[in-house]
Amino acid sequence: MSRSATYPVSEPHAHGWLDVGDGNRIYWEVRGNPEGKPAVVLHGGPGSGVNSSWTEVFNPAVYRVVLFDQRGCGRSTPSAAHTVDALIANTTQHLIADIELLRMHLGIDRWLALGASWGSVLGLAYAQTHPRSVSGLVLFSVVGGTQREVDWATRGMGRFFPEEWRNFRAGVPVSERDGDLSAAYYRLLIDPDPAVHERAARNWCDWDDRQMRTPGQAPSRRYEDPDYRLCSARLVTHYWSHGHFMHDGALARNAARLAGIPGVLVRGALDFAPPIDLFWRLARDWPESELVLIEDEGHRGGRATDVALVRATDKFART
Repeated sequence: MSRSATYPVSEPHAHGWLDVGDGNRIYWEVRGNPEGKPAVVLHGGPGSGVNSSWTEVFNPAVYRVVLFDQRGCGRSTPSAAHTVDALIANTTQHLIADIELLRMHLGIDRWLALGASWGSVLGLAYAQTHPRSVSGLVLFSVVGGTQREVDWATRGMGRFFPEEWRNFRAGVPVSERDGDLSAAYYRLLIDPDPAVHERAARNWCDWDDRQMRTPGQAPSRRYEDPDYRLCSARLVTHYWSHGHFMHDGALARNAARLAGIPGVLVRGALDFAPPIDLFWRLARDWPESELVLIEDEGHRGGRATDVALVRATDKFART
């Protein structure tokens, strides 16, 4: 391991685009040991895309790490940054099917799934749907995919950042400011007028970045890219305004479906974005899971989170 507590980034030895139907092609690549223990990375967002830094928490001599960009983002096509058509066949069920299709395409029997934030929701939903395909779960910055979390992120967090939230709320029409703010922003973000959807993307991402940062953390540079802003904002509001395309609270209620799957759940104690009790209840109802709380880090993690993730993947590498 490097001095930063993580492994060096491994280079891709295979990559391609997989036709998953509905006019979508998802980009994938494989890094690490071609004969190693299979693992798949589920990025956040929805819409954040994946990058090489994810491989730093896997021992490249031991793991065969599969990275892919979910529908509508990153190098997958079409992109939600360029067309709203990328939102038409883009639901949690579509993403779960894509993961399973990619597993079969690569000839993998079972794999470890690692996911962050939205990726933790997707990882849980995938494992509950296809438990025989999952050898383990490592989830961090864990969220539950509930309406309560959406309400908290779009309204409740305003008590911590009142000025920023006032600006965020002011970004939608007056008639919609007391309603579903994610739905109101979604309507603005799919507006064909670039002046409308670009301004909405900036407002949405400014608020999203503010609530994800702990004191002293600089704003994320990824939001400097206008295509990234629009893609991320469109996909997040698409999922949030449609209830994550799941029954509310389904992941927690279906925790029994994870029986026999070992898991590690990592969460920063300063991660105020989603309420922590939802995360705690999931850990309580999933006996094979280990709960790791990082005292001084938030949603974006840090060195202690990296250490916890490396310990988790190293542990699963031996099983």
